[in-house]
Amino acid sequence: MRAVIFIERTDKMKGYRISVLRHGLTEANENGIYIGSTDLPLSGKGSAELAAKMDEFDYPSVHRVYSSPLRRCTETAEILFPCTELCTVDDLRELNLGEFENKSVDELLGRDDYKAWLRGGNDARPPQGESLEEMTARTFKALHEIIMDMMNDGLTHCAMITHGGVISNMLSCFGLPKYDPKTLTADFGEGFDIIVTAQMWLNSQAFEILGYCPYEKIPDPVDEDFFA
Repeated sequence: MRAVIFIERTDKMKGYRISVLRHGLTEANENGIYIGSTDLPLSGKGSAELAAKMDEFDYPSVHRVYSSPLRRCTETAEILFPCTELCTVDDLRELNLGEFENKSVDELLGRDDYKAWLRGGNDARPPQGESLEEMTARTFKALHEIIMDMMNDGLTHCAMITHGGVISNMLSCFGLPKYDPKTLTADFGEGFDIIVTAQMWLNSQAFEILGYCPYEKIPDPVDEDFFA
């Protein structure tokens, strides 16, 4: 007879799941305008697309929503999770693009400082803006704050509403397995599920990337043969 081994589940082994989602569309997004730290609301099209995605996909039921304080994120949270507690986290805001804010690529292509920024590494900074290194540091701070908050309150599944740059940077820096940031892009109102344990985070400052979010809807059974 096979022996059954019971393993005591401790807080260090307990998994904490976060659905990391990008905000909905803004007018600047529609027009190809850089809006890192610029605080714009969702466009009418953006709100309508989110409502349509709620019909098309299954969004998770979560205990709490952590959001960038920028309106495009808080408005997204209110549409996708209207009955869930919303907490804003300042360090979840998008990269500050400084003098490149509210300008299109066509407007910037003639500027030497824009070309230098594109060629530069993680420490390259737009004029009066922020580098990727600086964003990574505050993103880690935000993530640590959220994970500790979830652990302290015993919340096993929460959502995070943030920005495309934050998502790709966060998952490529702290997520396992390792992916190129270019493969970790999120469409509007979509993103990824991650899971972390206390041991993984405190020892390695890492989490596991589980897959995409929201989820494909499971069709309702249409006849008695559905489960056959």
